[in-house]
Formats: sequence, C-alpha cells, structure tokens
Amino acid sequence: MFFSRKKNKEEVINLKIPQHVAIIMDGNARWAKQKNLPIKIGHKAGSENVRKISENCIELGVKFLTIYAFSSENWDRPQEEVNYLMNLLEEYLEKETKPLIEQGVKILISGNLQKLADSTKKKIIEIEEITKDNKALTLNVAFSYGSRQELVDAVKKITEQKIPAKEINEELISKNLYHPEIPDPDLLIRTAGDLRVSNFLLWQIAYSELYFTETYWPDFDKKNLLIAIQSFNKRERKYGKR
Repeated sequence: MFFSRKKNKEEVINLKIPQHVAIIMDGNARWAKQKNLPIKIGHKAGSENVRKISENCIELGVKFLTIYAFSSENWDRPQEEVNYLMNLLEEYLEKETKPLIEQGVKILISGNLQKLADSTKKKIIEIEEITKDNKALTLNVAFSYGSRQELVDAVKKITEQKIPAKEINEELISKNLYHPEIPDPDLLIRTAGDLRVSNFLLWQIAYSELYFTETYWPDFDKKNLLIAIQSFNKRERKYGKR
C-alpha cells in the first residue's frame, strides 16, 4: 500500500506502508524520571500511547501492529512495579481498548499467560472473542512474552503431535508459534535508544528491517512513526538474494 502526503505544499512523498509493524516500547520509566514523575505515571502514559499509535496505523494502512508490552524477564522487576503493570493490563483491556474496538481493531495477546491472575485471563479471552472478526487492524500485544519461550512451546507442541524428526521444517515451526496467522514483521521499531531486540520475535524478524530511535515511547507519535516508515522505504529488501 502507498501513502501520499504533501511536504511544504509542493513535494509529494509516496510511502510504501509496511503490512506489519512491531514495536519494542521502551523508555516509560526514563520518560517519567526525566519529568520527576513516579515510574507508574510513565507506564500509564505508555499504555495510553498504544491507542494513539494504533489509530495512526489504521490511518496509514498498516494491517498488523505487534507491541512488546511486558517481557518474560520483566517478572523479575520489583514486585510493586509488576503488580502495577498487571493492574494496568486489566485497566487497558477494560477501558483503553473500547475506542479501538469501535474502529474495527482485532486484539490478540501473545505470551505465556500462566502467571496471570484468573480475572486477567478471563478478560483476555473475552476481548479476543469480541474482536475476532474485526478487520481494520490486528493489534497483537506481547505480554509475559519471550521469544525463546515461544520457540520452546512450539517444539513441545510438535513433539506432542509425534511428528517424525525428518518432517520438521521451518514451516512446521512457524505454524506452531503463538499466532501463526500473523505475517512476519516488515519493520521492527525500538524506542529509547537501546540497540538490541531483547528476546522479541527472534524467529519472526529474521528478515525484518530494524529502526532505532532515541525518542521515549510515551513521546513516540505519528511524526516519529512516519520517519521510521520513511527509513523503511529507503531499504532494499533482498532476503539473501543479489
């Protein structure tokens, strides 16, 4: 898909919009500290920004958005912060998703959810069921997610099916990931300046274009998203070919 906009009322820029954008939403705590605010306010601002960027993706024509909301390693953070993030997830599912649902967003949660409270699990099931037929955008929230754990879980599924080793290939592994119906990301964005992927979609980003920005996640807006997509447009994707 191509998106056109005017620059300085004269120059027209044609952007090829990536089908699937994945974002490592980093910098909530640093954003809060910079403003002398409690860390939980940074997480709250970051949560609210998910809706804004989702709406931007709908406007631009992005069809899949995967966000890294809470990693499997984040369970080792201070218990008070973890508890707040758990409550924030429930609040997000209860309130922040309503305007997205009205706009036709399909919501999925990816991760090992065994540690979540039963009430949270129930809300996840409900919202996935309510939004399952929505088409405007698929918002895939990676929560309690770790890519290595996802691969371990995929291997367990395959062994449970008693599939002979000689029949195991890349396609079979892909089919046993958390949400195999979602295409691999075209563009992976990480905010807040760190230059690593932190155990996020390791299998799926084999040929994704990577974009890093110093901007903290709560400040990441449509302008920043367009800059990332402009950078994506400058890349030549060869997939290992000449």
